[in-house]
Amino acid sequence: MPATTQTPDTPQQRVARLRAAMREAGVDAVVVPTSDPHLSEYVPPRWQGREWLSGFKGSAGIVVVTDTFAGLWADSRYWSQAEAELAGSGIVLMRLGEDDVPPHPKWLAEHFASLGAPSEPEAAQGAASHTASPRARRVAVDAHVLSLNAERALTLALGAVNVVAVPPAGSVADAAATPTPNRSATDDAPTIVLDTTHDFFDAIWPGRAGLPAQPVYAHAAPYAGEPRAAKLAHIRAGMAKHKADVHLISTLDDLAWAFNLRGSDVDYNPVFLGHALIDQDHVTLFVADGTIDDALRAELASDGIAVGDYFALPQALAALPAGATLLIDPARVTVGGVADVPAAVHRVEAINPSTLLKSRKTDDDLAHVRATMANDGAALCEFFAWFDANQGKTPMTELTVDERLTAARARRPGFVGLSFPTIAGFNANGAMPHYRATPEAHSTIEGDGLLLIDSGGQYVGGTTDITRVVAVGTPTAAQKQDFTRVLKGMIALSQAIFPRGTPAPALDALARAPIWAGGADYGHGTGHGVGYFLNVHEGPQVISYRSPGNPNMAMEPGMITSNEPGIYRDGQWGVRIENLVANRPWQETALGEFLNFETLTLCPIDVRCIDLALMRPDEIAWLDAYHDKVREAIVPLVEPEVAAWVTSRTQPLAG
Repeated sequence: MPATTQTPDTPQQRVARLRAAMREAGVDAVVVPTSDPHLSEYVPPRWQGREWLSGFKGSAGIVVVTDTFAGLWADSRYWSQAEAELAGSGIVLMRLGEDDVPPHPKWLAEHFASLGAPSEPEAAQGAASHTASPRARRVAVDAHVLSLNAERALTLALGAVNVVAVPPAGSVADAAATPTPNRSATDDAPTIVLDTTHDFFDAIWPGRAGLPAQPVYAHAAPYAGEPRAAKLAHIRAGMAKHKADVHLISTLDDLAWAFNLRGSDVDYNPVFLGHALIDQDHVTLFVADGTIDDALRAELASDGIAVGDYFALPQALAALPAGATLLIDPARVTVGGVADVPAAVHRVEAINPSTLLKSRKTDDDLAHVRATMANDGAALCEFFAWFDANQGKTPMTELTVDERLTAARARRPGFVGLSFPTIAGFNANGAMPHYRATPEAHSTIEGDGLLLIDSGGQYVGGTTDITRVVAVGTPTAAQKQDFTRVLKGMIALSQAIFPRGTPAPALDALARAPIWAGGADYGHGTGHGVGYFLNVHEGPQVISYRSPGNPNMAMEPGMITSNEPGIYRDGQWGVRIENLVANRPWQETALGEFLNFETLTLCPIDVRCIDLALMRPDEIAWLDAYHDKVREAIVPLVEPEVAAWVTSRTQPLAG
């Protein structure tokens, strides 16, 4: 690329720069996911290329750029935000989920099918880096941010117009591979080359961030639970079930859990960048140089764990012996991450054993989580007591909520940071599930309506995630009806009893039934797994009827899951009520073991927003019992004026 002295300031300039790089490389389309080499939800600055290119700051979305089109695919959680942030950029918002908006792989297939084969001059330019058909169209995705599962889905979708996959340049696979189509080329369809060799951002992004390298530290007793040796023994037992000699872990929460380590390389998640290779006798943890000090290195060595350089993983994979069997999770490793595995190494694909293991919290873990929930609830009650006392007296905005609530959490023992960006949405802003107030765009909290606050904290003893909706002034009858239907759904799921091993998606209808009965629904899932001082979104369980369930989503004792139904009235208000719940044994019968939920979250639910005419006696009894539990846990942890507020907000509704 020619040198430049001017940093691109706008999405238009950045897209133009990308298109120039595409022409030079002979690429017809570029797919930019929200991802990094570890497939993280929150990606470090170095891999925030989608945000840098488009200006869209949402936590999920995919950009596709061709020579004549640029689009952002985002689901309904982000439409309002994306419309505002893409304005004037020339990038089209593709409203994923609408009937006339195909997913980006299908859109690409249809786009190239409509164009037909490129002309001979185009084809000649497109053959610059790899031998391919002179009729090929080339779609580029960086192999190091593309999971194996995503590559296969993209290949399958583009297969309608013939697909050739190109491995990353310089890899072991690249040295031996000759691209071959998935099926025979036809006269009326161009071959599509899926080219994973390019990371265009190195060339077009001046000042691109380097590798984060914050210190790694031990998650020590008493909070760590099982020692490293025990966790490695569990992982090796999982490997043995698949007859695997070696196992590669690249997802950061799996690493942090397996080695009882934490870090701060990723916003909101207490994790560090790294990979690990585990065999039956040796473990190598690959991290950035200087992130593990001598004392921690010696501690790891005593557990049989060697520390290697972050960039040495390809050489270690290339050195795996012929005939060895490598266990990988295709949803949790990237195409580039395994590119150097020799062809003579057998692969077995299955979920990471650590993913299943860490989803089931130990009794010690849950004891720490309960204490953490009480402290987090105390912080929330401190905030809400202040909020109620100052409504209409002190100017407040949505930004005030974030500032005051974060400060209250920071005063609690064991607090490390937020578990995700605080969502504080008043009235219409609450109708956007992933809304985030900014200094440039936020609302003042005044008048009448509903304030939705979705927030959470990272503590050494657990991770929290809670949503409450509170009255501002006087809610309307319609707002109270929506609030009550959501509350009924949350209570219904809270009271569920189900056989151990029930697929998590099967529970979704319990929470939705009262909402469906009111002619409403919501676009997000009802529940996601939550980590233990780890990621606030954790697998494998997902409570959502839209989720393609699999056997790994079976509900097992110790799992922590969110319970968060909602109703959203676009441009008016939103309601979501969220508690975290833990699976626990309930009863053993002739039909097997049954589980129920223990509600972990401790914070009053605003009864001022309830339409009591819609509530059944058993639902009122559940709420009264929950408020008794909240009052008992929180009052001893707060100052007298906050304790008085808690007591007033937890009075029984039953006469």
